[in-house]
Amino acid sequence: MPLFPVGEFNALKLMLPFRGWGKRTTMINLPCSLIISTYNWAPALQLCLESVLKQSLMPNEIIIADDGSANETKELIDLYKKKFVIPLKHVWQPDEGYQLAKIRNKAFAIANANYIIQVDGDLILHPHLIRDHVHFSKENTFVSGTRALLNKTMTRKLIKEQRVPPISRLYPHVKKKYNAIHSKPLLLLNNFWQKDKKNMHYVLGCNMAFWKNDLVKVNGYNEAFIGWGKEDNDIASRLINAGVKLSFLKFGAIAYHLHHKTAPTLSVEKNEKLFNKSKNDRITYIKKGIDQYNVEL
Repeated sequence: MPLFPVGEFNALKLMLPFRGWGKRTTMINLPCSLIISTYNWAPALQLCLESVLKQSLMPNEIIIADDGSANETKELIDLYKKKFVIPLKHVWQPDEGYQLAKIRNKAFAIANANYIIQVDGDLILHPHLIRDHVHFSKENTFVSGTRALLNKTMTRKLIKEQRVPPISRLYPHVKKKYNAIHSKPLLLLNNFWQKDKKNMHYVLGCNMAFWKNDLVKVNGYNEAFIGWGKEDNDIASRLINAGVKLSFLKFGAIAYHLHHKTAPTLSVEKNEKLFNKSKNDRITYIKKGIDQYNVEL
């Protein structure tokens, strides 16, 4: 059974009463920028880019936010610039340790579209990920998508073959299978049920979407976060403190996470304290953020 259904659900018609909540853009042609963060894993980034080529709705541009990768990544990006009909930009910074917050801010700063979809370069994107994010965009709201996990065996196979085949959620190689269900009726129900939630603990930085104006309002990511952990929870907390609502996309905007070793967690305790301060002190705007760069609005 293919994971990516091609037909539309007739049951969607039953969900039409739910379509009126909030003020949505409802424009499938909403300009959007796709930002892909990466660090020294070109084979995974290649799979991610291949999955972007298969999108049912293409973004207006792709920006690779590169936290200090070696030349192999640049060579790959140069190759894929020839495959895309949309701009593919490469924002790079020297490798001075894990500084994901900083490189994301640099990518945000040059994004041409006001709606920004953020993913990681170790993901394979469901063919409708961009379309789902755009369709469910809503003013004054940021979104966290969903993620299923691919095990080591399947990851090795995909990396070796360097192609993106249909993946079934029923495969034993797929973990968190409930996150691999793509269903418009269920997506609509869940989005209505979870709309405007405030629980920033469950956001997934690997699959989120923001309005650029909202990011500028809180000064983007806090670059005091160095090392893995909690920078996504922090920006979610500050956006919520600033009055921007949080919405979760379940049963849509699906991404598949390639297996890899977990990042070192030495910085988690320090980052946890920074996050708790933002949450408890209701901080919105931070000092070291996106305003350091020439932000294009």
